[in-house]
Amino acid sequence: MKKYIAIFLIALTFACATGEKVEWISTTNDQVWVSNAGLTTGTVMPEVAIRIPVDSVGQLIDGFGGCFNELGWDALQSLSDESRQSVLKNLFDTISGCRFTIFRMPIGANDYAVDWYSHNETAEDFEMKNFSLERDKKRLIPYIKTAQTFIPNLQVWASPWCPPSWMKTNNHYACASNPQVNDLPTDRQGEEMKTQFRMEPKVLDAYALYFGKFIQGYQQEGIEISAVHVQNEMNSCQNFPSCIWRPESLATFIGDYLGPKFEADGLKTDIWYGTVERPQIERVDTVFLNAKAAKYIKGVGFQWAGKGAIPEVHRKYPEMKLMQTETECGNGSNDWAAAEHTFELMKHYFKNGANAYMYWNMILDETGKSQWGWKQNSMISIEKASGKVVYNPEYYLMKHLSYFVEPGSKYIPVGSDENCLAFVKGNQLVVFYYNAGDAGKETSFVVGKKVVKVNLKPKSFNTFKLEI
Repeated sequence: MKKYIAIFLIALTFACATGEKVEWISTTNDQVWVSNAGLTTGTVMPEVAIRIPVDSVGQLIDGFGGCFNELGWDALQSLSDESRQSVLKNLFDTISGCRFTIFRMPIGANDYAVDWYSHNETAEDFEMKNFSLERDKKRLIPYIKTAQTFIPNLQVWASPWCPPSWMKTNNHYACASNPQVNDLPTDRQGEEMKTQFRMEPKVLDAYALYFGKFIQGYQQEGIEISAVHVQNEMNSCQNFPSCIWRPESLATFIGDYLGPKFEADGLKTDIWYGTVERPQIERVDTVFLNAKAAKYIKGVGFQWAGKGAIPEVHRKYPEMKLMQTETECGNGSNDWAAAEHTFELMKHYFKNGANAYMYWNMILDETGKSQWGWKQNSMISIEKASGKVVYNPEYYLMKHLSYFVEPGSKYIPVGSDENCLAFVKGNQLVVFYYNAGDAGKETSFVVGKKVVKVNLKPKSFNTFKLEI
């Protein structure tokens, strides 16, 4: 019989007793969240080991989460009260759920809104007299408040996909024309690296005021906005709500308008440069070379092709907070292969300094489709007609990490083993291992003088928690 042995050594300076219990949860496509009893530490040392010195620990982990979107809330409303409460508990509960701590939300419409809106579509209303959160009170605010009943101290950060349409040079929420989903004329389309925002002082002032009113309005609703990422995918010309900004333009807005406005109003909300979806490091550098903008920026958010920029950003700005802001959403397959792809992303982002990892749509109906035609993945799918609830493989992948890896943990690089993630907090060690093979796998890992031997199921996610 062919045997596969993967051995992990975490070289710590502790002398530890053996025979201690190890918590082990595993998930396959057919058997999910299985608690494997009886696993304990032993003393027989393996001959081969991957050493991870304790002094090589990396960045602090701030947490895991997903995004509150309108279509997710609408899908939830199709369920009975009992079924809806079960979904909410499985997602948000701090004991048995995913134990998420950080969440994203849009400022105005994104591609998973019911339709286009902003908080002020009254043209040239520079004083924001007509600013309103009434639309959010129908879906997003109830969604967040429901999560707060499970997680009272949750963090919410926000980003706009598009400013009010009258603040754009094409006077439209979209950037790319598509007659099937929007009415933008082709002669008003945008292009990458050509700012679409009206870079007029009175419009920039008004937009800073717009952000401030959003934050203050949510405070009045009992929801603190911990941070804003100034523009979702500032380089991407989409047929849904979007707005192109050159980095110089964003630096001007942050340094001369948004930062000073937050300062003047005493707002404690952090400003992040995000969300970056291109690999060009020079676009990030341009913003940080603007001293007025740089002094306000507390972090950088990355998604999609932005993963190509995070290694260099982490190297050049090692003290800067970094976040994976939107895991790649696939095409609605919701299958094991999608979870494998997300795990590859997780490894890349944590290896390169990410402090937090965000899923995108936590909940969608069975179609997964946005109002602009893109079918995407979700952690949980709800069949509206039947009320059937499906927990997709990515739900379990996220939970395998978010349930065990607490905020304040430190990432431990795992060297050459590409299927392992490790984190430590105090004397608690969490090791995640993916057996990607189609056959079972005998595996051992060593912690100080403790040895743990396991037999992993084929194609299985595995999380181990033990004291060190």
